[in-house]
Amino acid sequence: MAHDEVGGAGLPQERRIVTAIPGPRSQELEARRKRAVAPGVASSMPAYVVAAGGGILRDADGNQIVDLGSGIAVTTVGNANPRVVARAQEQLAAFTHTCFMVNPYESYVEVAEALNRLTPGDHEKRTVLLNSGAEAVENAVKIARVHTRRNAVVVFDHAYHGRTNLTMAMTAKAAPYKKGFGPFAGEIYRAPLSYPFRDDAAAGTKVTGEEAAARAITLIDKQIGADDVAAIVIEPIQGEGGFIVPAEGFLPALVDYARANGIVFVADEVQTGFARTGAMFASEHEGIVPDLVTTAKGLAGGLPLAAVTGRAEIMDSVGAGGLGGTYGGNPAAVAAALGAIEAYEQDRLLERAGAIGEIIVRRVEALQAKHPEIGHVRGRGAMQAIELVQRDTIDPHPELAKAVAGHAAANAVLVLVTGTYGNVLRFLPPLTISDALLEEAFDVLEEGFAQALG
Repeated sequence: MAHDEVGGAGLPQERRIVTAIPGPRSQELEARRKRAVAPGVASSMPAYVVAAGGGILRDADGNQIVDLGSGIAVTTVGNANPRVVARAQEQLAAFTHTCFMVNPYESYVEVAEALNRLTPGDHEKRTVLLNSGAEAVENAVKIARVHTRRNAVVVFDHAYHGRTNLTMAMTAKAAPYKKGFGPFAGEIYRAPLSYPFRDDAAAGTKVTGEEAAARAITLIDKQIGADDVAAIVIEPIQGEGGFIVPAEGFLPALVDYARANGIVFVADEVQTGFARTGAMFASEHEGIVPDLVTTAKGLAGGLPLAAVTGRAEIMDSVGAGGLGGTYGGNPAAVAAALGAIEAYEQDRLLERAGAIGEIIVRRVEALQAKHPEIGHVRGRGAMQAIELVQRDTIDPHPELAKAVAGHAAANAVLVLVTGTYGNVLRFLPPLTISDALLEEAFDVLEEGFAQALG
């Protein structure tokens, strides 16, 4: 499917500019939006989508935009993936809701069984299904606290874990995620992350993962006390923080520390999960086995579904009624998830993620050779990013990121800006994008850098 000429929704897989972007119809819809929708909900690119599939988004004016965002790593199997659509349609015709806590259904159990099988480790596991990544993270903390009978939760610099009160406290970046929304939940402590690009520059030498972990562990021991820590929660590759890949050895050292001190190690795989990095889960790249894994985004091919999956003895700590939610494991969403999981396993998407990553790295390293403002190229598989800096420094260059993303948008390529400093361009194409579309998108990005930098 990755090389098909026609994607989901029957869309020809070609970039097409019919009008200025956003066009007249999208501008009309934007005017309606401003009268109807709260302004706190912002959009990266106000081109209103009417169809999507493969690597293409078609807007209300007929423009066809190359998708390098996947709805922030959600439509990994491709938008309107036939396996997802067929399963969801069949379920919608049968029933839309019972609430699993009232009348259960087999498909919820099937998804739980699949997650227990797919997540790292061969130990006995349990799963609870929820609605969003933030809800999954919050429930992982609840479970860890009940299991350990401790309160403290350790998170890391540059982390993003969600927008609920607890997960805002766990998230590092203030604006726009936290500013004005406090006070936040207590007993959340922040430790330094392994950030190789900036760590090495600051130290003037390579900082190993083990050294970075020792720095974090010292802080935990001295400022919190291991005996009071319920959970260490970390993204194996940070998402909103700027696609930061920790130095090799950092994550295993944290896992060893957690095991030695009775701390629940939680891998937040909401953005990294489900083939995105070239492995089913990013934890697999260094062979770590988390106690709990949180998932969402790519799990259900675009429908809202999230999960906490973990060691049976930890998950079983919470009594009947302690977990759940009205819509958690919605029948249509779990049916979609079964279709998405089938696609991951049968359509060679792990292999495809690796191939996409190779193309992206080749293109951005060639760009870096021309433009030293590309300070760092990083990522795994089809989760890649470039960090932009002022020439001959490591000072962030958010203006350049904004300019390049703006040029791309005007030329029918969607690319997302991220990072604590707003200076990272991230690349998250659907795994169904064709090589030709991907190459064309990077041609446009190359033009954007040339235009911005001369």
